[in-house]
Amino acid sequence: MFDGLFEFCRLYTSGSIGGAVRLNDDLADICINWSGGLHHAKKAEASGFCYVNDCVLAILELLKKHERVLYIDIDIHHGDGVEEAFYTTDRVMTLSFHKFGEYFPGTGDVLDIGHGAGKNYAINFPLNDGMDDKSFKSIFRPIMDAVMEKFRPGAIVLQCGADSLSGDRLGCFNLSLKGHADCVAYVRSFNVPLLVLGGGGYTLRNVPRCWTYETSVLLGMEGESEIRDALPYNDYFEYFGPDYRLHLPVSNMENLNSTAYLEKTKVQLLEVLRQIECAPSVQMQTGGTSLKALMNAPVQGKGDDDVKMAGDGDGGRGIDRNEMLVDKKEHPAEFAA
Repeated sequence: MFDGLFEFCRLYTSGSIGGAVRLNDDLADICINWSGGLHHAKKAEASGFCYVNDCVLAILELLKKHERVLYIDIDIHHGDGVEEAFYTTDRVMTLSFHKFGEYFPGTGDVLDIGHGAGKNYAINFPLNDGMDDKSFKSIFRPIMDAVMEKFRPGAIVLQCGADSLSGDRLGCFNLSLKGHADCVAYVRSFNVPLLVLGGGGYTLRNVPRCWTYETSVLLGMEGESEIRDALPYNDYFEYFGPDYRLHLPVSNMENLNSTAYLEKTKVQLLEVLRQIECAPSVQMQTGGTSLKALMNAPVQGKGDDDVKMAGDGDGGRGIDRNEMLVDKKEHPAEFAA
């Protein structure tokens, strides 16, 4: 707990929801909220430095327009809060690449694939210490290709936790900035509405390096327009010594993810994805209402008699305000966040 906690939660959560609204209203192709990505929070509890799960709330917003939403998590910790929220629905697929085994939060086994209608829609790739760029690329791209082919999401939420970088104080992977950003660039290449969020990261000087570089990747700054490696002088210049460079060398730690293990797990997950019925390529209407449509909608009636209160004329069931915004066929878990 700290002073200003609620205001902090309001700011980062509204940033993610606001980004989802802009995507729904076709005001942007990509929205970024580096202060978001707090993926551990649950409906009734804080967890892992996360208080409100902005990822879940942003996905709920996207579901008002899109039939299917894909959530991708490259934080070193498993995105347990997001997976739990959508574990029993087939409208949201969660895809997480994370450290597993005696490591917080202890979830995300390869055998955890969803339940009920959501079976095969939770994809987990558990990894060991020392994951490097080449190994990560060898699993991320094939899995992403299969997910996009079978699931065909209308929108994507990408959580870019920087604690999977080499040298993180709490992490144990060995990714460079370019290796981490390669995932971002590959997701961007599918040209699907994209909400990009931050997440973990516990080596202070590396987190801004990572998200600055990935912002440039999302903006398509390549070749001659690529962001410079030499950092310009600024008020925080001394934080980035002694080299004052954007990119940092990785460590010489051993990669405990053998080629055989990665291949075996990749094949196992591709088989899970193969069992999913291929989604239709034509966008389906979900009955959701955008913020723009709500603001432009005419007001019905002028007096209090025209306002239907909870329990009036509805068999005592009451009116949930979510029913005014979201189609009733959406899964109950989507109202849990």
